Amino acid sequence: MFQEYDVVVVGGGHAGCEAAYTAGGLGKSVLLVTMNMGVIAQMSCNPAMGGVAKGQILREVDALGGMSGIVTDETMIQFRMLNRSKGAAMWSPRAQSDRMRFAEKWRLLLEENPNVDFWQEMVVSLIVKGKRVVGVKTQMGLEIMAKTVILTNGTFLNGLIHIGDKRFGGGRMAERSATGLTAQLIDLGFESGRMKTGTPPRIDGRSINYAVTDEQKGDDNPGKFSFTNTTPLTKQRSCFITYTNPQVHDILRSAFDKSPLFNGSIKGVGPRYCPSVEDKVNRFAERDRHQIFIEPEGWNTVEVYVNGFSTSLPEDIQYKALRKISGFENAKMFRPGYAIEYDYFPPTQLKVTLETQVVENLFFAGQINGTTGYEEAACQGLIAGINASRKIDDVEPFVLKRDEAYIGVLIDDLINKGTDEPYRMFTSRAEYRILLRQDNADLRLTRKGYDIGLAKEESVQRLDYKEDAVSKIKEYFKKQSVNIDAANAMLRAAGSAELRQRVKMETLIVRPQVSLALMIEYLPELARDLSFDREILDEAEIQMKYKGYIEKEREQADRINKLEYIRIKPEFDYESVGNLSSEAKDKLGRLKPSSLGQASRISGVSQADISVLMVFLGR
Repeated sequence: MFQEYDVVVVGGGHAGCEAAYTAGGLGKSVLLVTMNMGVIAQMSCNPAMGGVAKGQILREVDALGGMSGIVTDETMIQFRMLNRSKGAAMWSPRAQSDRMRFAEKWRLLLEENPNVDFWQEMVVSLIVKGKRVVGVKTQMGLEIMAKTVILTNGTFLNGLIHIGDKRFGGGRMAERSATGLTAQLIDLGFESGRMKTGTPPRIDGRSINYAVTDEQKGDDNPGKFSFTNTTPLTKQRSCFITYTNPQVHDILRSAFDKSPLFNGSIKGVGPRYCPSVEDKVNRFAERDRHQIFIEPEGWNTVEVYVNGFSTSLPEDIQYKALRKISGFENAKMFRPGYAIEYDYFPPTQLKVTLETQVVENLFFAGQINGTTGYEEAACQGLIAGINASRKIDDVEPFVLKRDEAYIGVLIDDLINKGTDEPYRMFTSRAEYRILLRQDNADLRLTRKGYDIGLAKEESVQRLDYKEDAVSKIKEYFKKQSVNIDAANAMLRAAGSAELRQRVKMETLIVRPQVSLALMIEYLPELARDLSFDREILDEAEIQMKYKGYIEKEREQADRINKLEYIRIKPEFDYESVGNLSSEAKDKLGRLKPSSLGQASRISGVSQADISVLMVFLGR
């Protein structure tokens, strides 16, 4: 019934969609197996993409040739660039999405990919010969042979939903959980664990009194995620902000004994940085209010996502507490919030390619690796799709370093440090965040994407134009002197020290109080000579303003990267190295780092251990 596929992708979430589309785009025959084709690319939690560090990841996915940025641009209802008041390394794009259109767009893109086939059913086991996966087996007993398999099971592996004292199996509300795979993987030698996440109730927007809330509009000149020619928004929907209050907190506290979070029903570890509302009330008892974001779920739906009110308390308590929030006095609930526990596999069992160490040709991507978030899942799916395809072709794997992409930081963190709580990306996790900005993701990654056959030629042409234009602007600023009178008028307005003599423009742009927009406003020759779009002007300004910091960080990264070129063979015997600590021998023997650089980032391996290895390896 089935051909042998190059790649079988199990799961149709954000990781699965990117993995399937990527492998298909690289010319591989792909079968996407999902339990429900009607919810491919479902936004299970909030209807938004991007945010702090997550926006950078999404732009990196796009630069490499992935599709999540394009899907977001074509289905978003609001765009905001977060952290504009901070340095450029912190700027992070975020979009509110139309939930239904987002899923529809992904489904259509996958159907347009001629190399992607679909099968709707549960995968209950892998077909493994020796230590190599050769296919999957479905609930109906069908065997589908494959050269590689990518598991992207999300929250479905033995998923258990909690609402108060009610508990029932499910990977999402009204969708059954997936069974069978966990037990087999454990039998094969994998370690597993349990994690927990949650979601808030959904509300009928017609029942909310927006007049007593604070409106949160999108940017005046909305940007976008994709570096391709997607169309920016011309109209946007607003979000709104309100707050909890002591009455709300008292109602929530009254039911803490019924909370599965507090009464021991939930065993899995939840996300530290996205706690439930009852957890916030408990942990921050001194606060009399917490922020609630009212987020529309699309252009034409009345359904609203109550961001900040994730909960697993009984539904009647949720309803009672919600109605004490300003604006929600007459709220009607579509469905209650809930917590969900699910199986994951500690990612220290993976190689840098996301292939598992235990079973050859088997790849993991997304929440099965202990991560949380659409963006984190999407980038793992992209990398797994690339490396599964390259493994089939027997070519060098595609690996991003920590100074090349947030994607590289995420995967490096996972495989070397592991995670015992849902891993979420933050800018603070990246030691080279001045290099890894959202604005330069294309400069960093598009040629890499093109070289592996994913990014299109048009993307490289756009990149060539951007690099040339930025170079011209920087050269112009280096050579052009300013008119002192006009410059001093600008500097007075900016509250910056005035000039006493003519200087080159590049000396002004580095001042913290001076922006390129301000210079264009006061220096008419700039408006005449710099006829470039906003993206190029922003890029040139950032490169000029942060030149010293960028160069310093680049030097630091280059020094550390020298360790990446000292390779370690998989069969290396660490027990034979006498001066290594016992912990280092254990960790290095289990994780099998491919380079001395990777070894240096493994928790429990000291600098003294690295020095011993350098001597032993003749370096």
